[in-house]
Amino acid sequence: MIRSRAFASALFTAAALLGVGVAPASAQPSAAAVSCYGGAKTLTYHYQTAAKEYGTYTTSSRCGDINMRLTTDTGYLDACVVFIDHTTKCNNGDAYTTHGTEWATVATDVKDGTHFVLRVHAYDTDAQNVTFQLAY
Repeated sequence: MIRSRAFASALFTAAALLGVGVAPASAQPSAAAVSCYGGAKTLTYHYQTAAKEYGTYTTSSRCGDINMRLTTDTGYLDACVVFIDHTTKCNNGDAYTTHGTEWATVATDVKDGTHFVLRVHAYDTDAQNVTFQLAY
């Protein structure tokens, strides 16, 4: 009788754990992505002919890269990062990259504690008032 109670208890425990369910690893978001994007700053770009700078920001261990995405679907923005302690020019050969509503990298493998500004300009005149997020 004791053996069958122990067995029944073990089955009950296993069934309870399966009932609660844990999503497979492939279905769980990575902790790095959640913490990086979870700390994103929300900013707004208003159309102008010259590039606009946002910041100064300082990178942390939260993200390994500097990432950006638009949260309004009203055009595209071109962006680059200026590492202000070292230069006045954009990263990536002083080139801008075009960004839309998906998260994309503006600068990769950036060391913690790096000071930077984000330089943004409109891809075209559709980008009148664009809300975007910056994760770093």
